Amino acid sequence: MRRVDAAVIGFGKGGKTLASALAAAGKTVALVEKSPKMYGGTCINVACIPTKSLVHSAALSAAQGGTFSERAARYATAIDEKDRVTGLLRSKNYRKLADLPNVEVVDGAASFADATHLTVAKPDGTRETIEAAQAFINTGARPFVPPIPGVDGPRVHVSETLLDVRTLPERLVIIGGGYIGMEFASMYANFGSQVTVVQNEDAFLPREDAEIAAAVLDSVEGRGIRVIRGAGVRRIDDEADQAVVTVEISGAEERLPADAVLVATGRRPNVDGLNLEAAGAELTERGAVRTNEHLRTTAPNIWALGDVAGGLQFTYISLDDSRIVKEDVLGDGARTTANRGTVPYSVFLDPPFSRAGMTEQEARDAGFDVKVAKLPAAAIPKAQLLQKSTGLLKAVVNADTGRILGAHLFCEESYEMINTVKLAMDAGLPYQVLRDAVYTHPTMSEAFNDLFAQVR
Repeated sequence: MRRVDAAVIGFGKGGKTLASALAAAGKTVALVEKSPKMYGGTCINVACIPTKSLVHSAALSAAQGGTFSERAARYATAIDEKDRVTGLLRSKNYRKLADLPNVEVVDGAASFADATHLTVAKPDGTRETIEAAQAFINTGARPFVPPIPGVDGPRVHVSETLLDVRTLPERLVIIGGGYIGMEFASMYANFGSQVTVVQNEDAFLPREDAEIAAAVLDSVEGRGIRVIRGAGVRRIDDEADQAVVTVEISGAEERLPADAVLVATGRRPNVDGLNLEAAGAELTERGAVRTNEHLRTTAPNIWALGDVAGGLQFTYISLDDSRIVKEDVLGDGARTTANRGTVPYSVFLDPPFSRAGMTEQEARDAGFDVKVAKLPAAAIPKAQLLQKSTGLLKAVVNADTGRILGAHLFCEESYEMINTVKLAMDAGLPYQVLRDAVYTHPTMSEAFNDLFAQVR
């Protein structure tokens, strides 16, 4: 039996960062990962890095244009480049931990025998027991696939498997109009696919500001992406040379032929096989590991971090979770999920959409007296210079204090700009600080001068 101070289950961003910190503090660590293809976690292997590599390649391909066969050849090259990047990062992440004197990377699937013992089913069929004084669950999330007849067909994919297909689909049907679905829609449209998105909700991006969502919808439809709202998917049939997605819209059925189908209907915490009951760690109603503000589970010596804990599914949240757990284990526990500040996010459309804080409606519903600022992206000199003038910027301000309650940036380079707004919000700065700041020129950030000058 292997005895360690800490067992980390899952090689994701939070788990690997925490393992390194614990080892640096002198603790012996076993890092258990069930798949060698997932060293480094979801972000590096099947999410942020590979998709953003393809988003970049897709934008370059769209600028080049050409026939579909020419675009398809560039797509295959982009997949190869994506594989090269992820392979390099996977190897570097493995070596970064495996070479540490206090860390042992254990290949296999872990499950709890009790609160302090793990059973690891290894790839060679053997089993190993690990005794650990403390355990940290960082097993991430997996795609949720609804029970649609035919969803197991050979041309049907989730985001992780579609990334490995080297043949560009001429027709792509995406089931799900959320952030993952729309990001893939934008990317494949740039590569040259004919894209149709099917969502069951009537409202497009219902969690976003209504004006921004409308601007995004106008943009994607203007690029030829068909978005079918209020539609139910009835079945997926695999025919001789295509898949056919049958949807029902207002009582009538429509057949959507496709060379590939992407199911992008959300992700669920990955807790299967962990045997958490044996450890005394409870789940929430939504199937995540139940944690408190320090990310402690209901078992006193077990923590959960990252997607499996049911929070926002971003790699930088997993990273911050590792800081919270580190401070709880090695420090004074002052850092918690409640005090990490505003969490920004970006959706890598073309142009990208980024947000921090509340929408206008959320702010009003919360009882704030608000002022609003809006600026079309076409008014930004850098956007014109880049020939990327589509979009809309919107900010929501507390009328009483001048503090920024929310920012919604649908424009080129918004994924960089939003971090400036996040810092201002966390610092409690009034909007006038961004309005009156001196920015370099020409940049997208100087749009804050004009945007916040529109506060009304």
